[in-house]
Amino acid sequence: QVQLVESGGGLVQPGGSLRLSCAASGSFFSINAMGWYRQAPGKQRELVAAITTGGTTNYADSVKGRFTISNYKAQNTVYLQMNSLKPEDTAVYYCNAVVINRGRDYEHDYWGQGTQVTVSS
Repeated sequence: QVQLVESGGGLVQPGGSLRLSCAASGSFFSINAMGWYRQAPGKQRELVAAITTGGTTNYADSVKGRFTISNYKAQNTVYLQMNSLKPEDTAVYYCNAVVINRGRDYEHDYWGQGTQVTVSS
């Protein structure tokens, strides 16, 4: 029904930058919001940043001032610009989308496969 394809993860040194992208495709009426979550070994999955169709953003305290989320609605794509990366940012990052189905009667959460971000010297 809906597929989220992520890209942009990799290995970067502390203080470096990465840009993640996530594109949604499939059959749906609209997307209410998209965001990024991350999960480090031994920890629960946590919200990193989210953005609504209207442009309202929400960030975890740990990334405020360093990460920026944006979207390109025409292509159902969300981006996460990550600057001043720290070792504690190391995690698998998952794209999330809140999707309204074509019949406009259901709201569903969809998840990408995850992309690894490693911050290490």
